Amino acid sequence: MLAGLLIDVDHLLATPIFNPNRCSIGFHPLHSSFAILFYFFLCIPKKSRLVGLGLVIHIVSDAVDCALM
Repeated sequence: MLAGLLIDVDHLLATPIFNPNRCSIGFHPLHSSFAILFYFFLCIPKKSRLVGLGLVIHIVSDAVDCALM
């Protein structure tokens, strides 16, 4: 489940690193639509289900942040 927090490491590639008005969904590489689809597929096999669930929860919380901006 902690892997859900590790995908924020891609924020270090952005300039500036933190921008409160930027939506991370679709901007950062690990928040792209291809990556998000991969996270959903990780939820299917039993061995990767918790990792996938943590990543999907992270993406959902980022999407809520984007919707509230």
